Amino acid sequence: MRERLAADLSALDREGMRRRLRAFEGETSTRAVIDGREVVVFAGNDYLGLARHPEVVRAAAIALERYGASATASRLVSGDSPSYRRLERALARLKQHEAALVFPTGYHANLGVLATLAGRADGVYLDKLDHASIYDGVALSGATLRRYPHADLARLAEMLAVGDDARRRFIVTDGVFSMDGDLAPLPRLRELADEHGCILVVDDAHGTGVVGEGGGGTCAALCAHADIEIGTLSKALGSVGGFVACDEVVASYLVNKARPFIFTTGLPPASVAASTRAVELLAEEPWRQARVLELAGRVRSRLAAAGFRIPDGVTPIVPIVVGDASTAVRLSEACLAEGVFVPAIRPPSVPPGTARLRLTLSAAHTDDEVEYALTVLTSVGREWGIGG
Repeated sequence: MRERLAADLSALDREGMRRRLRAFEGETSTRAVIDGREVVVFAGNDYLGLARHPEVVRAAAIALERYGASATASRLVSGDSPSYRRLERALARLKQHEAALVFPTGYHANLGVLATLAGRADGVYLDKLDHASIYDGVALSGATLRRYPHADLARLAEMLAVGDDARRRFIVTDGVFSMDGDLAPLPRLRELADEHGCILVVDDAHGTGVVGEGGGGTCAALCAHADIEIGTLSKALGSVGGFVACDEVVASYLVNKARPFIFTTGLPPASVAASTRAVELLAEEPWRQARVLELAGRVRSRLAAAGFRIPDGVTPIVPIVVGDASTAVRLSEACLAEGVFVPAIRPPSVPPGTARLRLTLSAAHTDDEVEYALTVLTSVGREWGIGG
């Protein structure tokens, strides 16, 4: 087996597809030390700069001192606490649902919802660019998977109109697509769900806290209600964990039936406390959302004007589509040599032929950091014949 695995890794090397862990050291969200050198980082998901917010850190520190480092058991055994109730009430209000249920990660939440609520007699319709955890959840459910081209609602309508003998049908979509940064066409998806009796599920991992009034997410931004929203605490909310926003019956059913919830240790109390304070700060410091969206718009327009291939979008995710995976890796390394870390994203994270550099902005980025990154990207792009 060792020889076969080594051969597979060598093939990945030749194709520019091999992934390696890279150690980051640093005391801010926007700067890190890589290989002994400080660089500006445009690679994290701390969109609002809350991961190191003094009040978020203080809330975590108090909980750590009071309750220790671990929940010690699953929530159904002895890992639950009143602090979970406070967080879940805050998340339900944010998402305008009756209830919310916190999971250990966003991946767990997708697995739990889809593998529990869908079954072998059901059909699930997915956007081609949905997150991997959505596909994995459907695979675990045993439901029939039907995939439509990205945002092609005419094709989805055709698929739904054909009809089948499914007991129930689900439409499941990302709210913000993580590799392009575009928003799902939720109003039309809501119409199609209502027309064909489908359950609409939205994974809003990259939308929560970033778009919509008060950071309510993609459904709030587009005024389209989802039957179930799935989110994460580890991106704009600056901590770790996932959650489901839904009605009381669905939440109770998941507590009783969702294996990723039942058989996993609860979140550390410090993470629950940090997330609760972060949700509160969405309302207390709305400038953070405005700041990151302004920075993203600035970067997107400047790079497009410089001749880069930049998909349309309004979120802090700004991709520079390159095409070839090896070229994307070399461009990323060239930027790193100039003190800017922008990761290369390759298949299977994106479709073949669409490898890219993927910038993510944070409210914590300074104007100087953004300007320096734009200067480096423009210079490196010119050297490599990418951009104007």
